[in-house]
Amino acid sequence: MKKYLHIAVVSAFTCLNAIVTAQAPVLGTSSNFALFSANGAVSSTGLSHLTGDIGTNNGSSTNFGNVDGVMHDADGAAASAAAALTVAYNQLNAAIPNFFPAPLLGNGQTLTAGTYAIGQSATLNNNLILDGGGNANSVFIFKIQGAFSAAAGAQVLLTNGALACNVYWKVEGLVDLATNTSMKGTIVANNAAIVFNSGVTLEGRALSTTGAITVSGVTVTKPIGCGSPTLTGPVQPQLNSVACYTVFTGSGTVTNSGISFVTGDIGSNVGLTTGFNPANVTGTIHPNPDVSTAVCAVDLGNVYTYLNTLPTDIQLLYPAAFGQNLVLTPHTYLLNAATVINGAVILNAQNNPDAVFVIKINGALSTSTYASVVLQNGAQAKNVFWKVDGAVSLNDYSSFKGTVIGNNGAINLNTGTVIEGRVLSTTGAVSTAGINAVMTAGCTGSLGISNADLKSQEALFYPNPFSSVLNIALKDSGLGSNLMIFNSAGSRVVEARLSNKTTALALKLPAGIYFYQIQNKSGARQTGKLISRP
Repeated sequence: MKKYLHIAVVSAFTCLNAIVTAQAPVLGTSSNFALFSANGAVSSTGLSHLTGDIGTNNGSSTNFGNVDGVMHDADGAAASAAAALTVAYNQLNAAIPNFFPAPLLGNGQTLTAGTYAIGQSATLNNNLILDGGGNANSVFIFKIQGAFSAAAGAQVLLTNGALACNVYWKVEGLVDLATNTSMKGTIVANNAAIVFNSGVTLEGRALSTTGAITVSGVTVTKPIGCGSPTLTGPVQPQLNSVACYTVFTGSGTVTNSGISFVTGDIGSNVGLTTGFNPANVTGTIHPNPDVSTAVCAVDLGNVYTYLNTLPTDIQLLYPAAFGQNLVLTPHTYLLNAATVINGAVILNAQNNPDAVFVIKINGALSTSTYASVVLQNGAQAKNVFWKVDGAVSLNDYSSFKGTVIGNNGAINLNTGTVIEGRVLSTTGAVSTAGINAVMTAGCTGSLGISNADLKSQEALFYPNPFSSVLNIALKDSGLGSNLMIFNSAGSRVVEARLSNKTTALALKLPAGIYFYQIQNKSGARQTGKLISRP
């Protein structure tokens, strides 16, 4: 009797578990889109930031500016997405509900995984918390038999492992999200429009079976996880000898005015290199063409050819409006005209530190004053490459990340420019004026650093101020030294054992003043001050 009772209890538990576990629909090719209507116009007003494809299978997409995705209007990709959306809608519509909440969601409400059915229109107010229960595979489905709206500033918050890629909203009516709503999940509106007002953020997708989609100054990011492919970008080029140069041209003069600090070699293969103070250069200044510059010129041509022939993933359609806090993910991008960086370009590696970004510009590249390239979520300057067919001009106090390969154009680096990477031209004069440039990792040479260069110091730290990378060069006697870095309050924030003659430390320290102490195996110590800049 006890045996049968045990079997019955287990069976009941298994059935209950099957009931409360929601099943994610199969989005198919519709998963590639951030905004999509199978039948209706898709339009934007204001400056929106969108990661994912945009399009419609019957209508047009207008006023979107630069999008981190591909525009698809009534093409094969749109037709495929429309068919896939129908399948996904049918699966959501057939999901068996476990819970029947009131039509007013939020106000601090916490919900666990499952399928929720509301038999009328619903509203989101204040905070709605979705609790994954420690299970990253927890699925939340909301079936709303009417319109869905959100009050200004309403939020969907994810906790305990819940992921936006596992949240779905099936709405049988208009979706209208008020100003500054923060939403999570894939929204599928059936036979109705979708409206996102200014300041709305969505980690997910907005899809309509039939209905217009209108957004105004919003941020929509296609979710990652749940089996979506990890973006790696293209294979980066082999720099070879180019890796040891920070400022170089294959043909033309290289000149400096003002006080510039450079880590890496400087030179030209056809022309003189003048104006650099050797005391401010950690590397070799090649005043005249030599064997090294000849090799570099050949390797640079090969790097350019590789980048130039890379297939394009995404074309950014408005080169003159590049920047403006545009977020890019690991891909090969094309801008098919002269390009201006206004404000910031943000490179988001999506937590993949090996992700590669290639930006191909068929025209000149220039920046506004104080323009910046910002690295986010594991992105590294050593994995960023810019191919420019034309002149390069970085305006005053620009902060630039990555290796720039200019082709047949002059390069001007203006006062206060900060570079983490390299600035190189196949043919064209290079001029610098009071810059701070540090090459990224990849050079297998010694940068010309010797024990004599270190003089009486046990170690040389450069650049100082530093941004995301601090380089340390050691005498032979310093190998195996222990390094500690302290903040201004005296708390230790970094500790490292230095086993190589040159070490590049990737650091993420808030801007401010720091102090270091380095001690070699014999007990000799060196101390000093470091400055971290934004």
